[in-house]
Amino acid sequence: MRSGKVTYRLVVLLIAFVFGVIFSTPSFFQTQSGHKISLGLDLQGGLHMLLGVDTEVAIHSKIKSIAASINYYAKKEEILIDKLKAKDEIIEFSLIDADEAAKIDKMLGDINGLNVQKDALNYTISLNEAERLATIEYAIAQAVETIRNRLDQFGLAEPTVARQGEDKILVELPGIKSADDEQRARDLIAKAAHLQLMAVDDKRQNEAATMSVAQAQSYGDVIYPDVKDERYKYVLKEIPVLDGSMLTDARVAFSQQNNQPIINFSLNSEGARIFGDFTGANVGKRLAIVLDGKVYSAPVINERIGGGSGQISGGFSVEEAHDVAIALRSGALLAPVKLLEKRSIGPSLGAESIQKSMTALAGASVLIVLFMFVYYGVSGIFANIALSVNIILIIAFMALFGATLTLPGMAGIVLTIGMAVDANVVINERIRELLRDGASIKTAVAKGYENAMSAIVDANLTTLITVIALYAYGTGPVKGFAVTMSIGILVSMLTAILGTHGFFDLFMDKIEKSGKTRLWFGYKRD
Repeated sequence: MRSGKVTYRLVVLLIAFVFGVIFSTPSFFQTQSGHKISLGLDLQGGLHMLLGVDTEVAIHSKIKSIAASINYYAKKEEILIDKLKAKDEIIEFSLIDADEAAKIDKMLGDINGLNVQKDALNYTISLNEAERLATIEYAIAQAVETIRNRLDQFGLAEPTVARQGEDKILVELPGIKSADDEQRARDLIAKAAHLQLMAVDDKRQNEAATMSVAQAQSYGDVIYPDVKDERYKYVLKEIPVLDGSMLTDARVAFSQQNNQPIINFSLNSEGARIFGDFTGANVGKRLAIVLDGKVYSAPVINERIGGGSGQISGGFSVEEAHDVAIALRSGALLAPVKLLEKRSIGPSLGAESIQKSMTALAGASVLIVLFMFVYYGVSGIFANIALSVNIILIIAFMALFGATLTLPGMAGIVLTIGMAVDANVVINERIRELLRDGASIKTAVAKGYENAMSAIVDANLTTLITVIALYAYGTGPVKGFAVTMSIGILVSMLTAILGTHGFFDLFMDKIEKSGKTRLWFGYKRD
């Protein structure tokens, strides 16, 4: 390789610079198009919430779902059962014909995690301890995933949803600035979105206004209010025909009769089969569409309904229909969540954090630039140019990957600046040591980079391992710090080592001819 020429090292640095400028510009100038960095809760303000999960409800929902499966199987196989009830954590029913016991026993044996007790033809079913714990664990994990999906579809930029402790969920929503937005987000998070299709007990519907809850339970029924007028009650069969676990899609549409928003939903193959079988066997009867314990409609079944699709109409506004559809699509919460702690961070506090962080960033950069120039001369300028490219590349990569910048993340950028310069400090000191020992300038530069490489790589590698561990086990702000640090470490290996070496390659002829080591390296050779 000839000295004094443009080498591949400088070409790589120039390509990195162009790449950085292209992908960091939208973030610096907040353009309408292009990838931009999202600001975290602490920088733009928003809502911080800590939620608790009511896991007991998940157990009850599991029990009801098993009861519905038993009811469907019994009807499909024409097995006569009596007094099927799902109460708290227990399912009870009686078998009419002892000859059918083998079929029921086989069906129950295929369901994992059940304790089945038989007293003659009377069955009592509950979950065993392992299945109970697994249901609770699944309910919490499902709540985290469901809330995250809902907020993503709601349109919030980079919400943080993470499990905290045994049964708590941390939710951070950047960009929530108005009370209306806050309330809408809270309603969407807390909405159970538990869809059930339930048979109306037409025989006892006329008694709905006077029937007590205890009376309804004695008949195997429940009483739910109408969504438009809670004074009007429906008497429904306690065991649902099917529930929202079989739902595959929910979309907002508009009714052809009155142009009001409605929600069209679709069921999976199992749900479609159950829905079709039920409607075919119950023509002339009513089927209630229940969402979160309220009846939205209870139409009469005129014919068998195939295709596995249905419709929910309930006087929605467009916004309400949109939010309900999001909740249905993302799945029902197996266990309801309750607000334990809420903290709002105003935009002004975020702006103040940004201002202080930018002041720290600018101050650190100026001091480093001055120090490098004064102490290392022109080689310090090379390091400063590489440092500028480093910062641009960090912003570019964060924008490209859709990363969220938090206050700890900005601290990570400031720290990365120091680490990037540290690599050049090591290199320049190695070059000066070789110059003191009498090596030629060209040899000192080549050997300086070679001798410094192992120390730089070892230091960066150990730091990278640390930040990977921080990202793996940390929460939101810690992850933000880890992301910026890891990007900064990898980028600095490119700019601080490859880039500055490229500048020496370009100016090597001029450096050797001048012989002014004080100007170029901050060290005057005797």
